[in-house]
Amino acid sequence: MSIKLKIAKAAVFLTAITQVGYAQAPSIKFEKYQLPNGLKVILHQDNSVPVVAVSTLYHVGSKNEDTSRTGFAHFFEHLLFEGSENIKRGEFDKYITNAGGNNNANTSQDRTFYYELLPANQLPLGLWLESERLMHAKIDKIGVETQRQVVKEEKRTRMDNQPYGSFMTNMFSSAFKVHPYRWLPIGSMEHLDNAQLNEFIDFYKKFYIPNNCVLSIAGDINIPETKKMIEEYFAAIPKGKTIERPKIVEPPLGGEVRKVIEDNIQLPAVMKGYRAPAQGTDDYYAFSVLSDILSGGPSSRYNKILVDQKQEAVFSFSNAFDLEDYGIFINAAIASMGTTPEALEKSMDSIITDISTNKVGEREFQKVKNQIERAFVTANSSMAGIAESLANYETYFGDANLINTEIEKIRKVTPDDVLRVAKKYLTKDNSVVLYYVPKAKK
Repeated sequence: MSIKLKIAKAAVFLTAITQVGYAQAPSIKFEKYQLPNGLKVILHQDNSVPVVAVSTLYHVGSKNEDTSRTGFAHFFEHLLFEGSENIKRGEFDKYITNAGGNNNANTSQDRTFYYELLPANQLPLGLWLESERLMHAKIDKIGVETQRQVVKEEKRTRMDNQPYGSFMTNMFSSAFKVHPYRWLPIGSMEHLDNAQLNEFIDFYKKFYIPNNCVLSIAGDINIPETKKMIEEYFAAIPKGKTIERPKIVEPPLGGEVRKVIEDNIQLPAVMKGYRAPAQGTDDYYAFSVLSDILSGGPSSRYNKILVDQKQEAVFSFSNAFDLEDYGIFINAAIASMGTTPEALEKSMDSIITDISTNKVGEREFQKVKNQIERAFVTANSSMAGIAESLANYETYFGDANLINTEIEKIRKVTPDDVLRVAKKYLTKDNSVVLYYVPKAKK
């Protein structure tokens, strides 16, 4: 048997083992119920390791903000670590670290998510902290002023003083004209500076209510006992008013948008964005495979062609923003020395043209699907990951069991589906092109 044939058979064998492994990924069992005040609760019991993840997902993100008060959702992610009526300022984190745990939070256009990862015997602590955040958060002048400075420093560090740091702001504001996705969660510092204390309090009372929250717990728990504790900590919190969701329909882009941005950079860059399908739609799953073919790792097309073969870029990356109302698929490359933005864009366009014209080969197609399945399984291999996935699925689709079934939608995607969505979405009339160039010398 030739060496090539041996290698080919080994590859087929390893692929088969991998696929069997994914197929046999254990089903994640959970119990779901709702308190009279509207709080949705999801419990996953896994007693294999003595840890527990306590998470709360609030269905509020930057798209829920007033156009003159952007940045509120992200601001609250910071502010609600300040303390409460029963937790002294600055001591929220101390409770966690002293108990041997850790915690974090994040905000997107669609949601705000908090979690604690704790030793299992500290479950009551996690429940108490999250109930305090929901019911008794401390919103006063000191906390607001403190977090104003924290958010400003975050913006300066991550965006204002970073090369190419404004590209996300420019991309979203160019891709969306009327929908609240046109601004980023960081929002406007001017809006935050102008906001009065009562406006922050009103935002809290409107969105931080039990009927806008999913409490998701995963780990070493006893479900009947956990239910009793949840009743104790959360049942008395009053239900809030029904929240009206944004219903703004973004019209088609209607033509290519182009901008040239001068920045404090040495090498030019090309950023190309395309409107993409909303998460959970039929097109979304095919587009997920498409985006990974173009950008999923070192062997992806962008990296292999632009960086390795043509050496026209020193770095390339892509990111598919899977959002609730609309998606956006961003492709970017930083030009190598001597490569013009025009030449780099031409090569990027050739990659897009190829995948929009020719059906992807079976080997590349299967490799990418395997990568997606592996990422799916990995995301649900920790207690924190399981808690977050359950909360996400319940919030966006009202179906937490998608944690067990969504992968089947990826498995059903075919090369024909990928070609179809490439032709549909990766078009010039549906694109934003940003050239980042070095500032002209004075």
